[in-house]
Amino acid sequence: MADPSTNADVWLVVPVFNEGQVIREVASRARETFPNIVCVDDGSSDNSAEEIRAAGVHLVRHPVNLGQGAAIQTGVEYARRRPGARFFVTFDADGQHQVDDVSAMIERLRREPVDIIVGTRFADGRSESVPLLRRMALRTIVFLSPRTRRLGLSDAHNGLRAFNKTVADQLDLLMSGMSHASEFIALIDHHRWRVAEQPVTILYTDYSRAKGQSLINGVNIVADGLFHTRMRK
Repeated sequence: MADPSTNADVWLVVPVFNEGQVIREVASRARETFPNIVCVDDGSSDNSAEEIRAAGVHLVRHPVNLGQGAAIQTGVEYARRRPGARFFVTFDADGQHQVDDVSAMIERLRREPVDIIVGTRFADGRSESVPLLRRMALRTIVFLSPRTRRLGLSDAHNGLRAFNKTVADQLDLLMSGMSHASEFIALIDHHRWRVAEQPVTILYTDYSRAKGQSLINGVNIVADGLFHTRMRK
C-alpha cells in the first residue's frame, strides 16, 4: 500500500447516484492510498450522503439528479480549487475501479510527458473479463467514432481517467449525462492534450453488472457525442 502522504497532490472525483450500498467501502478503501477524495452526491434518494460522510471524505451535493457528466464537472471544479492539487482522477462509485490502477496512472503522469491517461479494458488479454454485450457495445462505440480511433484510444468510455491540472483547468463538460465520455474525447482532440492509455482491471460484480450500458445505449452515446461536437464548433 502506498503512503497516502505521497499522494497529497492527487484528488479522486467520484460521481455518486444511489450508491448507498457500496460507497462507504469504496471511498474508505481508496482513502487508504489517496487521502483527497470528493464524492458528488448527484441527487440521490437513498442514504448515499450519509455513507459518504461516514467514509470521512469530502461531500458535494446536487439537489437534483443532473447526470454523471455534471457530477464529474462539479467534482473537478471543487478539487482544482484545493491548495496543492496537481492530479485528478475520475473514479466510479460502484467498486469497479482498482486503486492499484490509479496508482500506476498517477506514477505515469508524474514521469511521462502526457496530460491525460485513459484506462483500457482491451489490453494484455483483459477483455475476456468484460461481459460479451458490454464488449460489443464498447467496440461499437470505437468503430463509430473516427476521432477516438485517430487518437489511438481503444476504450474511450472507460470511466477511469487520470489527468493533470492543465486538463482540469480547461475541462468544461456540457453534456450532463453518460455522453460526457464522448465529450471527453472531443475535448482531448480540441485542446490537443497529450493522451495515453493504461491497461486496467474492471471488477464486474452482480451489483455493477446490473447498472451497465446496453449495446443500443452505447450507440446512442456515440450519436449524442457526434451531435454535441458539431454544436460546440
